[in-house]
Amino acid sequence: MVYFVVCIGIIILDFLVKHWAQAELSQIGSISVWEGVLHLTYVENRGAAFGILQDKVWFFVIVALIAIPVILFALWKFKNRSKTLNLGLCFVMAGAVGNMIDRISLGYVVDFIDFRLIDFPVFNIADIFVCIGAGLIAVFVVFIEDKLKSVPKEAEKNADLC
Repeated sequence: MVYFVVCIGIIILDFLVKHWAQAELSQIGSISVWEGVLHLTYVENRGAAFGILQDKVWFFVIVALIAIPVILFALWKFKNRSKTLNLGLCFVMAGAVGNMIDRISLGYVVDFIDFRLIDFPVFNIADIFVCIGAGLIAVFVVFIEDKLKSVPKEAEKNADLC
């Protein structure tokens, strides 16, 4: 239940900030938060990360529609397994849903976080959570999963695992 609330909260935050960006930021283009480092720049992304697969909206929607039930199943199946894994799955799902909402309703994803210190594509809140979620899943797979395999099943059910 906690993961569901977190997921919904992320989706709502992402939606509200993108709505602001579309309503306000699109009119002015860009705002400097820290000159040369961080700007808020309105971009309509019709592809995926780094602009790949431009105008493949339905491909991304189908991928998200497949991923979401798979993640929900994993959350249900591993509900007592690891907080790290479950939070990672929750973050990835919330980000996927946030960007899917844009793709279905607008035909593109609203991006606005423009980190200019390095040459990096403009991104959004949903993208941040997908990346953090993927990182948490990687941490689970690399550092935690093997340790859980050595924990007896009864102790695993009762333990407050990572």
